Amino acid sequence: MSEQHQHSDSSHSTNTLGNIPISVLDLAPITAGSTAGEAFKNSLDMAQHAEKWGYNRYWVAEHHNMPGIASSATSVVIGYLAAGTSTIRVGSGGIMLPNHAPLVIAEQFGTLESMYPGRIDLGLGRAPGSDRRTTLALRRQLDSGEDFPELLQELTSFFDASATSYHAPIRAVPGEGLNIPIWLLGSSDFSAQLAGQKGLPFAFAGHFSPDYTQRALAVYRHHFEPSAILDKPYAMVGVNAIAADTDEEAEWLGTTMQQQFLNIIRGKTGQVQPPTDMSSKWTPYEKDAVEQQLRSTIKGSPEKVKQQLTQYIADTGADELIVTGMLYDHQARLRSYEIISEVAQIRNTVNS
Repeated sequence: MSEQHQHSDSSHSTNTLGNIPISVLDLAPITAGSTAGEAFKNSLDMAQHAEKWGYNRYWVAEHHNMPGIASSATSVVIGYLAAGTSTIRVGSGGIMLPNHAPLVIAEQFGTLESMYPGRIDLGLGRAPGSDRRTTLALRRQLDSGEDFPELLQELTSFFDASATSYHAPIRAVPGEGLNIPIWLLGSSDFSAQLAGQKGLPFAFAGHFSPDYTQRALAVYRHHFEPSAILDKPYAMVGVNAIAADTDEEAEWLGTTMQQQFLNIIRGKTGQVQPPTDMSSKWTPYEKDAVEQQLRSTIKGSPEKVKQQLTQYIADTGADELIVTGMLYDHQARLRSYEIISEVAQIRNTVNS
């Protein structure tokens, strides 16, 4: 029985801080003057701490052509993190399905599940995770992901041992017959509706698409049809969170993320920058745009973070939160997740 089944019987009214799982989304940040090698070591250290502190799962995301993100070869990173941990679930948040042949994904995640049984999650997105030129370099056509449902069907059939005739004589080895939880990820309502119709768990990117959070969750729940995987909707919501010992320190640490989103608005890329005084860094228009994009960010001292997490769960009815925080200093990042684990009173009930 997958751990999704174990949690799927909770209703929104009982979803509160302390009784829902909390997970980690990691982009393997490459900080200014650092290397991808150091980013991976930090991610493994972070995953080991997250396991100890009771986080439910540890996901890494596929992004390409971004000097500040090291997790482009996502399945390879998942294998590295799973090898260095023992109980926490490890997965993709997500693999961008249109970038890859479904057979390749089935084989890669079939390999991971065979190596680390019962610990691998396959979260799927339909965006390219990159810019136009990089999309072409990935041998992708420049479409808007309309064929995502067909690609999903092709991928899931590779895992279905009873449906080998669909691809005969092509079979995913390893992969066929393995029970790998598939999640659909989204930042709008397209994947929300599809996840509902397929009876799959849904993860919403609330950390960078706050305008659509409530709408996408409503669409998912409205369209949900029970399946062999879930008997009722199961929604995980992504949220930016920065916890520190004081509000002032959290605000200071948060300027790293503000710089990151400022670069996105400007169409620039770069390594993750240290905290700084933002007053001279942006125009009033840019400041408003960044603050609007980050308005659902949870940030502050332990007590403030606890209040904000409690409110966020109440607002979204999330069955699980997945927390991300782009911080420059690795020790500050560890401390942030430690505080969150303490105020949320999370327990590793799934794996204990």
